Amino acid sequence: MDKLAMTDAIVTAKIEQKLSWEKIGTDLGVSPVWLTSACLGMNSASPEIAKKIVDYLALSPEVATALEAYPTKVWDQQVPTDPLIYRLYEVVGVYGETLKEVIQEKFGDGIMSAIDFSMEVDKIEDPKGDRVLLTLNGKFLPYKSW
Repeated sequence: MDKLAMTDAIVTAKIEQKLSWEKIGTDLGVSPVWLTSACLGMNSASPEIAKKIVDYLALSPEVATALEAYPTKVWDQQVPTDPLIYRLYEVVGVYGETLKEVIQEKFGDGIMSAIDFSMEVDKIEDPKGDRVLLTLNGKFLPYKSW
């Protein structure tokens, strides 16, 4: 089973069981954001977590094997057209250079890791319209001279 078939099986089970990523993550004791990424094929799961996911969703062992497989992190290089994904792309387009300047001013020459990394998505209720709070938490990795 490849990652695409794995994702299809997981998402189908999630929908049929009327579950949310938040509930699955909470019940399994893992970050819902990480869980979603693994189930969509962009991260690998340990054998223990893969087994928990397939047991929870009543899926086949082949799904667990696919969850454990190391992903090839490739995505469409065209500008996304989904409005939510496009807006995130727009944020990076508009504020990417600003973030780079501010991060490097505070930390020095380097990057934020997307490997030693966590992310949270929170809802902030507001009478003018609810707000989305994204927290990206990555280790700073300085460039080294040799």
